[in-house]
Amino acid sequence: MSDSQWLESVVRGDRRAFEELYLNYHPRLAKFLSRIARRSESIDEIINDTFMVVWQHAGDFRHSSRVSTWIFGIAYRVALKSLRQHERWLAASSDGQFERVTDPTQETEEHNWLAQGLDRLPQKQRLGIMLTYHWGHSLREVAVMTDSPLGTVKARLFHARAKLRAHLSEHLNGS
Repeated sequence: MSDSQWLESVVRGDRRAFEELYLNYHPRLAKFLSRIARRSESIDEIINDTFMVVWQHAGDFRHSSRVSTWIFGIAYRVALKSLRQHERWLAASSDGQFERVTDPTQETEEHNWLAQGLDRLPQKQRLGIMLTYHWGHSLREVAVMTDSPLGTVKARLFHARAKLRAHLSEHLNGS
C-alpha cells in the first residue's frame, strides 16, 4: 500500500493501516529527529505525539504535498514544541545535561566528519540539510514543513553548505 492509501484507511478508522504507517515512518522519523532532539526517550515521545496528531487529523490532509512531507512537518512542529518545554524545564533544574544520541551505523570517517559538521550547524540549517539531502524533500516541501518562506530555506541551505565546506577544509588540513 502507498502512504496515501494508508492515510485514507486511517481516515476511515483502520487501526491496522495506522500501525503500518507508524512502523514505516518510525525509523525515518527517529533518524530525522536525532538531529533535532538529543535524548532518545524524547525522540520516541515526539514520534508518538506526531502519530497522535496523524490519527486525529488524517482527514485534514489536503493532498497538496506528499504524505511524508505532511508527517515530517508535524514531527518538526511537535519536536520544536517539545524542545521549548524541555528548555524551560532545564532552566528550572540545576544540572540539565543532554544525552548524546549515537547512530551505530556511522563508523566511517566520512560519516563522522559529516556528523561533526552537522552538529556545528544551527538547528534550522541542520534541519534543512537533512530534509533536502538526506530525505530528498524539495525546497518547497521543506518550506511547508518548517512554515518558512522559500527564500529563507534557500538562505539557510546556502549558509549550511558554506559552513560544511569550511568544516571539510579544516578536516582536510588537519589530517
